[in-house]
Amino acid sequence: MEAYVLIKHLHMTAAYLTAGLFLLRVSLDALGKTGWRLTPLRWLPHINDSLLLVAALLLLALSGWMPGVHAWLTFKLVLLVGYILAGWVALRQGLAKPWRLLGALLALAQLAGIFFLAIHKPVF
Repeated sequence: MEAYVLIKHLHMTAAYLTAGLFLLRVSLDALGKTGWRLTPLRWLPHINDSLLLVAALLLLALSGWMPGVHAWLTFKLVLLVGYILAGWVALRQGLAKPWRLLGALLALAQLAGIFFLAIHKPVF
């Protein structure tokens, strides 16, 4: 059980970092400061997100989760896919600014939903 708590804290920390790094990158793009794409800020989120995913998979393995049993967790996974797609749109350089803004807003809304589900674990 100690391993579960440690992995859960690692997962939570990585999730907060994911949100912060996404907000930072979207904000820099919105301000026209695209130079971040030439810094470690370009690849650092990928390392963090990989750590986040590994921690999530370990938590699933340790808890014995089965799809459909905990609807909040299944819905969280659906929101995660939406967040990834909307985040891709938000950070895509070739798209017009209104589309990127819409992508950023959708990504942040889905991220808020993910955090809500993770904190409250509602029963559907």
